[in-house]
Amino acid sequence: MCHSPTPQMRRIQRYIRALHCPTRWGIIQCIGTEERSTKEIFEQLGLGDQMSLAGLYYHLSALKQAGIVEVASYREVKGGTPEKVWRLKTRRIVIDLLEETEVK
Repeated sequence: MCHSPTPQMRRIQRYIRALHCPTRWGIIQCIGTEERSTKEIFEQLGLGDQMSLAGLYYHLSALKQAGIVEVASYREVKGGTPEKVWRLKTRRIVIDLLEETEVK
């Protein structure tokens, strides 16, 4: 019989939901060890024909909620709203399937 999900299981589920999409893996690879603005990510991934900027924000938000990326800073944009600059918050995820504690 299955039990209620433990906090550890919930964290793992958040990671799985966030990482199920190839676009999100592309975002992670694009950011890498650097910091990238939303516009830089959009342009480097060549998303102009496939997705809007709002669509990219949707994916970034999912990665942020899972604790995989975070806003590093804001960049002033000429005559507009400051642009978010992103970086990886989590670089490695290790799951021990038999232990209740997360392996770091």
